[in-house]
This record gives sequence, C-alpha cells and structure tokens, in this order.
Amino acid sequence: MAKIILMMYVTLIPVILSGVANMAWCKSISSDKDKEMHLIDKGKSFFDGKRIFGDNKTWEGVIGYIMFNTVFTVLWGLLCGAAGFEHLDFFYASHKNTVLYNLLIGVLLGIAYALFELPNSFLKRRLGITPGKTISGPLKAFFVFLDQADSLFGCVLIVWCFYDLGLPLYLLYVLIGAATHIIINMLLYFAGLRKNMF
Repeated sequence: MAKIILMMYVTLIPVILSGVANMAWCKSISSDKDKEMHLIDKGKSFFDGKRIFGDNKTWEGVIGYIMFNTVFTVLWGLLCGAAGFEHLDFFYASHKNTVLYNLLIGVLLGIAYALFELPNSFLKRRLGITPGKTISGPLKAFFVFLDQADSLFGCVLIVWCFYDLGLPLYLLYVLIGAATHIIINMLLYFAGLRKNMF
C-alpha cells in the first residue's frame, strides 16, 4: 500500500505544482478592468436569480490550468525518464513516456481540473455561499472537503482512463489528494497567496 500511495503522489505532482502556479498566475493578472468579460459566467445569473459560478471562475483560470498542467506534465515526464522512476507513475504503467503523450495528458488534466470545479461553484451559489468562502453549520465539513476534492475527482478520473484504478482505489486517491490539498492551502495562506485556509 505504501508503494501505491507513493505512486499517487508521483503521478499527480504536475497537478499539485499547476494548482499553486495557477493561483499565483491568477492573482498576478487580476484586474477590475472589463472584469465581466473575464468571468466564465460573464456575471450572469441563473433562473433562480443567483450567479451561475461567481467571480472566482475566470477564463484566465481555465487557461492557466491547461497551460501549467501541460508544461509541468511534460517537464515531469522528462525528469521521470532521466531519473529512472517512470515505474512510480501510473501514466507510464502501460504507455510510453513521450513528449507527445505527456502533452495529451497535461491538456486532459488541465481541462478536468477546471471543469470539475464548476459544479461545486454552481452548488455554492445556489446556497448563497460567497465565492472563496465556505458555509457555517453542519454542512461546513462537507464543503471544506468538496472544495479540496472537486478538481481531484476529475484529475484522478483522467488517471483512471490510462490505468485501471478501480473504484476503491479511485476514492482513496481522491481522499488522500483532498487531505494533501488542505495542507497545501494552509501553506498558500501563510504565503499570502490565499485569502483564507479553507
């Protein structure tokens, strides 16, 4: 089991690095000028009169996820090949470690990361939760977990497409990833890249 957990981390190192890089990227280019044109929902409301996704979901974020995941996946593939630990990466279990293959994986991870965050944002807007915040009360723990796990459901699904994880290992992967995400968010908070820990 220790080797499987190690493989989980090795496989998604590019995703972890991309999440951190994208947060810094979005923070550095954020601007109030023509803000609505940058928002995925264009500032529009749903049929219930509430915003569709909110101010934190931007096209820059989507581009960043795809761009950084692609770059880091290609670089990670080169490093894995040079260091000889391809056997610890699920993506290379039955596929050759090539730049073209890693470009495909990087793009898919980036798209999955961005897309799987949207349902969570949509749900939170329906409940009146402010973007970037969580809810208080009995549902708080659920949303703290969901905030950390939403993108992982997508990224680990991409892993499953290339390596037969099975449902139990898929869910364990998401749980371990969510716990790791919480720790990273705490570090980002102390580094001033996040406004709140959760």
